[in-house]
Amino acid sequence: MKTVVSELSLNDREGWESLYYEYAEFYKVPMDQTILDTVWSWIFDVNNKFYALVAKDESGNYLGFMHYRAMPSPLRGKLVGFLDDLYVKTEARGVGVVDALYKELNYFASKNDWPFVRWITADNNYRGRSVYDKLSDKTQWVTYQMPVE
Repeated sequence: MKTVVSELSLNDREGWESLYYEYAEFYKVPMDQTILDTVWSWIFDVNNKFYALVAKDESGNYLGFMHYRAMPSPLRGKLVGFLDDLYVKTEARGVGVVDALYKELNYFASKNDWPFVRWITADNNYRGRSVYDKLSDKTQWVTYQMPVE
């Protein structure tokens, strides 16, 4: 299967929404139109350094997406990349879609002088982690999250 990766465009709204619903369902996170509208607006706000890629097959069927952003790294005094979301439809896994998305992300990061792109994943995301282990280096950092009251 040939995979075509491009920046998300305004014409991709319906396909992106369908993928994003599937992604939220995978992580058992409630999804609604307000959240979709908010994320969509972030992607197309030129003042926001938040980006999206979409993967399609040759027929234009949506296979997956990736959301990423610039993140300040104070110790480095420069921006680095942060990958927020990556999703590939179940039936499109294992055929190179992730590789194609990562290739485009790497190109974007290089073009923007990011020394690296960082991300987190669920501990039990074994399939994803096996791919990440091939495409990147696991760091020694442990992630914490403080609930805000």
